[in-house]
Amino acid sequence: MSAPALYDTTIAHVRHTPVRNAFRYRSYSWLVDVDDLPRPAWPLRALAEFRAQDHLGEPDQTLRQNLDDFLALHGIDVRGGRVLMLANARVLGYVFNPLSVFWCHDPAGELVAVVAEVHNTYGERHAYLLRPGPDGRAEFAKEFYVSPFHPVDGRYVMSLPAPDERVAITVELHRGEGRPFVATVRGVRRGAGTAALLRAAARVPWVTLTVAAQIRYQGIRLWLRRIPVVPRPPHPRQPGV
Repeated sequence: MSAPALYDTTIAHVRHTPVRNAFRYRSYSWLVDVDDLPRPAWPLRALAEFRAQDHLGEPDQTLRQNLDDFLALHGIDVRGGRVLMLANARVLGYVFNPLSVFWCHDPAGELVAVVAEVHNTYGERHAYLLRPGPDGRAEFAKEFYVSPFHPVDGRYVMSLPAPDERVAITVELHRGEGRPFVATVRGVRRGAGTAALLRAAARVPWVTLTVAAQIRYQGIRLWLRRIPVVPRPPHPRQPGV
């Protein structure tokens, strides 16, 4: 996988219970090498800026240092290996990443782990350390409050194959025998030059604000339908996050 690259994407959410609610919207995401983050020339930097403070770890360290520190807490050392991240960049000074994915390789190029970093709309974040199977799928317990309409229980099944010419990520929430929520990211790879960035920004202006606004708008719609709100439990800062 060469990086950086832009992916024109469509994001879809389907909620099956307690009422059905489905929506989709256009977006775009960056695939970047965390050791070689894009730095467009001014003034295009306003459309794509990467900061360590927008992700896990300490804001005064690099994103790579923070990721290495997080992995080290779990006994994993990928120093010297390549790490690719799929995420939103800052646009006009604002960023929101419901899900950032890091594919972590050892120096020989073998995929060692995947980190799925989740942000909620309350300014909190949580990182899941995953070891997907050959099919790119991983199953693990839900540990983080995301939606005010779902408690912190159940388990996720994620499909996280590394992007190539396309990106295809699926997140399923399972509770008991049911599957109350499914989200997908589907997209096509584009270049990462000036023309590609301008096309993406024209296709979805201020993409990061659009993502945050869509989530809040759908939350208001569900609240107006009198869906019970689940209180948000305390979320102490996760080590390394």
